[in-house]
Amino acid sequence: MNEREAFLRAWELGEQSRARLCREFGISRKTAYQVMKRVTAEGPAGLAPRSRAPHSHPNRTPQAVVAAVLRAKRAHPDWGPRKLQPLPEDRAWLGDTWPAPSTIGDILAAHALVTHRRRRRHSPAYTDPLSHAQGPNDVWCIDFKGWFRTADGRRCDPFTVTDAYSRMALGCDIIVPRTEPVWHTMERHFRTYGLPLAIRSDNGPPFASVGAGGLSPLSVRWVKLGIRPERIAPGHPEQNGRHERFHRTLKQATAMPPAATVRQQQQRFDEFRQEYNLERPHEALGQRPPASTYRPSPRPYPRALQEPVYEDDLAIRRVRSNGQIKWHGHLIFISEPLIGEPVGVLDAGTAYEVFYGPLFLGQIDLSRTRLVHPPVSADDGHTGAPV
Repeated sequence: MNEREAFLRAWELGEQSRARLCREFGISRKTAYQVMKRVTAEGPAGLAPRSRAPHSHPNRTPQAVVAAVLRAKRAHPDWGPRKLQPLPEDRAWLGDTWPAPSTIGDILAAHALVTHRRRRRHSPAYTDPLSHAQGPNDVWCIDFKGWFRTADGRRCDPFTVTDAYSRMALGCDIIVPRTEPVWHTMERHFRTYGLPLAIRSDNGPPFASVGAGGLSPLSVRWVKLGIRPERIAPGHPEQNGRHERFHRTLKQATAMPPAATVRQQQQRFDEFRQEYNLERPHEALGQRPPASTYRPSPRPYPRALQEPVYEDDLAIRRVRSNGQIKWHGHLIFISEPLIGEPVGVLDAGTAYEVFYGPLFLGQIDLSRTRLVHPPVSADDGHTGAPV
């Protein structure tokens, strides 16, 4: 503005030719006459810079569509631009005019409905441990989401179960992280959805132990149901990344902030699971909700647990009350969770291999009268176990 005011004073004095004056201020004569025309019409206010934005925008999103986007966002506050869809009452008149995700993002940002997070650097996604989930119920993922307290100070431990293939949220229940509560919750899911082929968890209790095969009393029951226990490698939650990502969505939608009571928090979980399964689009499923892909398992929950059956070339030994079996005159400690269970011993020529159902537990070292456990891996079962 100082430069413009100086130019105006020099122009009015008329001491220099207008062409020279324009060269001195670095503007064209066309611009100079335009500025002076505005000053004549508006006075000193004509010197102020003007917006170059067009007065009309033929491609601007109609206000009715903007209002529909905002209604959808208010109905689903935790959904992003790619997941937002028109509400049922807006679908009839919108037709094919629903804007692209980038446009929806601009609309939300313009109305201060976007929370910007600090961008983090991530390592490449680790998908191999779940690559064998080729259909629903191939692998169920389970875990306890990190505990927190509700507003009344009570501890809340959400136990979650999802289907790795369809991302279906099969359960989200506030229970005590112990064997029996988890077992009763899983029984309910087995009766509702049938049995999966495998259950993937971390290495902590009550899902696993440091004993032979990493078996716990809970995973022993799964083996007796024909379910293969799988555990991620210690310290590698990314090997169960789909389930961890579900936990992040769950927290954002239901626990920021937590509910007033545990009962109300459970109600939030139930409502979220309904929306997540039936309405919320999922990118990995072609923007379809998980329920459109999931199908119950054809393997029903049996009336009773069945002991593993072994082939004739395995010697059967039942684990004693102290966790041991007797082999070639020696007492070999196997595992406390397997007390009362039959294990199979295979003479492999160079070693005696011990199995529980399809799981390889280790080799018997007669010189030290002990069971030598195999190295732990993300797929720590023995796929070639003779059963």
